[in-house]
This record gives sequence, C-alpha cells and structure tokens, in this order.
Amino acid sequence: MIAVYVTGTDTGIGKTLASCALLHALRGRGLRAVGMKPVASGCAWIDGGWKNEDALALQAAGTPGATYADLNPFALEHPLAPELAARDSGTEVTLEPILAACARLAAHADALVAEGVGGWSAPLSRTLMQADLVRALKLPVVLVVGLRLGCLSHALLSARTILADGLPLAGWIASHVDPAMQRVEDNLTMLRQRLPAPCWGVLPHAQHPDPVQLASRLQIPFLAE
Repeated sequence: MIAVYVTGTDTGIGKTLASCALLHALRGRGLRAVGMKPVASGCAWIDGGWKNEDALALQAAGTPGATYADLNPFALEHPLAPELAARDSGTEVTLEPILAACARLAAHADALVAEGVGGWSAPLSRTLMQADLVRALKLPVVLVVGLRLGCLSHALLSARTILADGLPLAGWIASHVDPAMQRVEDNLTMLRQRLPAPCWGVLPHAQHPDPVQLASRLQIPFLAE
C-alpha cells in the first residue's frame, strides 16, 4: 500500500491543499486513495458531530466510502494546539483509536494520505508527539514548505528534526502562500540544494486553488513510469 504522512513547516501553509492534490494525483493513476486527518483542532458542529474543514476537504478529495469518524478520529472543537484543544474537550489524544481507524481505511484503499496538524513539532498530548504517531503508523513523511520569508530556516529545521526523530523524509512540496514573496525561484533553488529529499512539486499561489488542477504539478517518485 502507498501511504505518506504530510506535515508542514508551520500551520496555515497549505498542508491540506497539498494533501488533496496528492489524493487526486493518486486517484488519477487509478488508485483507491483515501485521506486521513488523525487529529484536527478547530471544528464546527455539523450533522450531529464535530467536523473539521480540512478533514472534510480530504474526504471530498479521496475515493468515496470512507466514514468521517475513521478519517478524523480526534475532532477537537477549539482551534488551539491539540494538547490544549483536547484538554478543553475533556479528552486526550491517544494512539489506539488512530491506529484502528487507519487500519479500517487501509483495508479498502490502495493509497493513504494522512495529514498532520500544525508543524512537525506540535505536540498531540502531554506525552505524545507527532513523531510518535508517525512511527506507530510506519509512514514516510512529506514536508510542505510554505513559501514566505523565513521558509529556508523553517524548512531546514523541520527536515533536520524529522530525520533526528528517526523518520524517513520521502520528499517535500513547496506551497506559495505569500504572493508578495521576493526571489521565489532563488529560494526554491536553495531549498532544492539543501533539503535531503526530492521536491515533489511547487503549488503556485491562487485565490481559489483547485487541488484537481494542482495534481498535475506533482511528481510522485514511486508512481514514476
């Protein structure tokens, strides 16, 4: 089964857009691809349950059939760091429900794209980091780099930490979040020279980006003919 864990250099830098584009790219190759948002903070009460906008986007981008409960085992109401949001909800993020939900999704899919929460080092609970979750899921990591001032440091620190945590960095995707950013191509060149993984694609800035169209901008190495 093809599976990756998508993390980012920060929150709000295009992880969901990149994850949805990956799902469409995988589905475009005839694969049954499903998304997953193991932990989401910042939810609205919809149809009798807490649901997250990003998780719903993943559900829409993936092959139909995945239940929301499996796609987003921990849907936390408040838009806070997961540890704080879970505490406000009277719960604690733990591995077992996520692993069980992932197994159910994988049983009916050829590919899985799991999207993380915030940046790589955002804690999930007092005792659980995202590295612990990804290690338990046994997934390689794809880093989404938000193209804006400071991205070089954020990207290199994130990649260094992912590798130091003992996880494989399969690749990275650039997401052009700041249309006013200067010297974009120079920054991309420096990122390509320094990040210890291949670039899977660059997502241009758009007011209303379409992940279906952006799928064609991605080059996923293990799908190369």
